[in-house]
Amino acid sequence: MNISKILEELKDCSCGREHLIGDILVRIGSGLIAQTAEILKCAGIPNKLLVVADKNTLAASDGILDILEEGGYICKLKLYEDLRVADMVQVKEVIGASQDIDAILSVGSGSLNDICRLASFKISKPFAIFATAPSMDGFAANSAPITEDNFKKSLLCHAPKVIIGDTDLLAKAPQVLKSAGFADMIAKYIALVDWKIAHLVVNEYFCPRIAAITKEALDKTMALADEICNENKDAAAALMEGLVLSGLAMTLANATRPASGAEHIVSHFWEIKKMEQGKVSDYHGRKVGVATLLIARLYHDIVRMTPNFGKDNTNWGHVFDAYGDNFTEEIKNYNNPSITSKINPDDLADKWNKICRFITEELPEYESLMDLMKKAGAVTGLEEIQIERSLALDGLKYHPYMRHRINLTRLIPMLGIDVDYNKYAGQK
Repeated sequence: MNISKILEELKDCSCGREHLIGDILVRIGSGLIAQTAEILKCAGIPNKLLVVADKNTLAASDGILDILEEGGYICKLKLYEDLRVADMVQVKEVIGASQDIDAILSVGSGSLNDICRLASFKISKPFAIFATAPSMDGFAANSAPITEDNFKKSLLCHAPKVIIGDTDLLAKAPQVLKSAGFADMIAKYIALVDWKIAHLVVNEYFCPRIAAITKEALDKTMALADEICNENKDAAAALMEGLVLSGLAMTLANATRPASGAEHIVSHFWEIKKMEQGKVSDYHGRKVGVATLLIARLYHDIVRMTPNFGKDNTNWGHVFDAYGDNFTEEIKNYNNPSITSKINPDDLADKWNKICRFITEELPEYESLMDLMKKAGAVTGLEEIQIERSLALDGLKYHPYMRHRINLTRLIPMLGIDVDYNKYAGQK
């Protein structure tokens, strides 16, 4: 992947910002595991290395420790049993294990990458990624979704110096992980329209050229739907590239907006409420994919309704009850002041037709998204990700208050419309 070319094309960007990402070396191709030490050296990764993995990802990258040591690296291993949640506890553990090392290599994806990303940022040491599955879009991101006291936040930190994706291994990754990566990409349809809506309504920063990078990656990935389930190296390479580009877009925008909209926040709501009960959630991409189907159906229904614009009529008592005592203070902090305090109902009414066009022209209908998900072997039902109807209902109604940002769902209390959330929580 030619990062320099992408940056060159973003020079003198119309958004008015200078887009900087630092040095990121991305290598995606066949047989790269044997070249791992050489690639890391070329990128200037120091030779005292903390390798962070779990038993699944270490097995998937069979032999990587020997390859690194034969290539001159001194490796210390931090091995987890099966890391499914990126929590501040693990971030601190990685920091503690890094005192006598000079760089961190995350072997895996998702939560392993996120704890290494934030830990390395906090101790000002470089980190690199050896991907074992194309399962999520955060590889090149400069933010990490981390839970602390069961509440999930997206924390700005730094992007990796190196990303390595050996297509021989990626193609053989479990189908459940590849389809999760596909589902994480399909979510970009929601993310991009929500970003445009926020720019239109509250003048949130928006870059059309960064959005175009995400859309190009999205289009390429959707074209591969039929091949995601197969051990196809070309398909694995294209999926991995799309996921890396999506993360790169977040880094270029210095925000999660190009890749994350209402569907991600719904997933985060489900996750924190299950963690509160001591339960582990399904894979990130699988939850996000199902949430994308629900939100897409809701969005298309909303723009077919006739709004009666007014001030935000949120029932805050219901919001705080939905989050409960453990999270109420966090929710108060995110909503003081409320993001909708910036919006004049008359201005929203003037912009409504444009908002509707964003949805109708840029967000595929529910049925089209469902078809793509099924072709890719992705889960599509709440029961498949162990989300009960009551939790699904609360997530759809109350997720917008988990962030200080505008998505179409956050505007519902200003639209004067009657949304039957039971219709979406009962989706099959």
